Amino acid sequence: MPDIAIPREAKARLSEASLRRKPTINDVARIAGVSFGTVSRVLNDAPDVSAATRQRVLQVIKDIGYRRNRAATALVTRRSTSIGILSAGSPRFGPVGTLMALENVARKKGYATTVISVEQPYAESVQAALDTLDDIGVGGIIVIAPVVDMAAAVWSAACRVPVEMIAAGASSTPNVFTYSENQELGARLATQHLIDLGHTDIAHVAGSMDWFDGRVRKRGWEAALRDAGLAPGLCLEGDWSPRWAYETGLQLVREDSIPQAIFAASDHTALGLIRAFAENGIRVPDDVSVVGFDDIEGSDYFLPPLTTVRQDFTALALMSMEVLIGAMEGREVDRTPTAPTLVVRKSSTHATPPRVQPPKDT
Repeated sequence: MPDIAIPREAKARLSEASLRRKPTINDVARIAGVSFGTVSRVLNDAPDVSAATRQRVLQVIKDIGYRRNRAATALVTRRSTSIGILSAGSPRFGPVGTLMALENVARKKGYATTVISVEQPYAESVQAALDTLDDIGVGGIIVIAPVVDMAAAVWSAACRVPVEMIAAGASSTPNVFTYSENQELGARLATQHLIDLGHTDIAHVAGSMDWFDGRVRKRGWEAALRDAGLAPGLCLEGDWSPRWAYETGLQLVREDSIPQAIFAASDHTALGLIRAFAENGIRVPDDVSVVGFDDIEGSDYFLPPLTTVRQDFTALALMSMEVLIGAMEGREVDRTPTAPTLVVRKSSTHATPPRVQPPKDT
């Protein structure tokens, strides 16, 4: 085996034998002047290590290029260092953002990931995928389940390792526990923002009701209006795409039924609406305020820059991993949903007071 690349300062502290093989945890302990157990505690981010010792161990790890042997760790701890991720393979912003954040967080926590995408019919593909992940020895599985049909298949499936499902607003079962961002809160924030601007006619251009996200965002819009003493008005359900939203915007123009304000279920939905309005001389926000959901990259460069609800995928992934690892280790973890935030830009403004008609001559 060729020599590994080790800085000169570290080479001076290693034996000739150790230069001809991969550095081990014992090499780290010897060079840092600590015990094997101390290095292990540093690697596992245990709290009972002084800051100075932790820094010294981490510096040695960096100097000699030590990398943890996952197979050996699993043998010693009798716990898998691999996580399975099951995805519907959707190209939509939410599922893709969640998947990327999960993989990144898992890697930083020392877990390898195996990702499997499933497709309809979910009743067949979900069980087969769970079996595959179980067979390769993952310690737990996170399922990104945006659609109701996929979640139903997960609830009906059998698996020997802990299974966590990321599904907005879905309930846990004895076999599957759930976690999500509080998207209903996000929808409330968007709608309340429009209410606070004085709007009373607030429509919702919704996503698909086959999706948990679509259901909870609609529910949040309805709840915010009712809490303000306003009746939910126009609600049009679609497929999240800019094209559908563009066609819907054209329909509103043709029917002369554009509301004071619109809460769009996604930024892509808002994009389609704004284009349809702009092509027909309807000004955003002067004639109609529009608020989106997601805060996709570039939403601050819409014309006008889009007021929207920002999802924190990193926070979602961090908490999802904590919840799953807690289940793998048999301990309880706080499952309070992460909270989105409202980002106010230029696509929403105060409601225009109704024009007072002059009195008629008598």
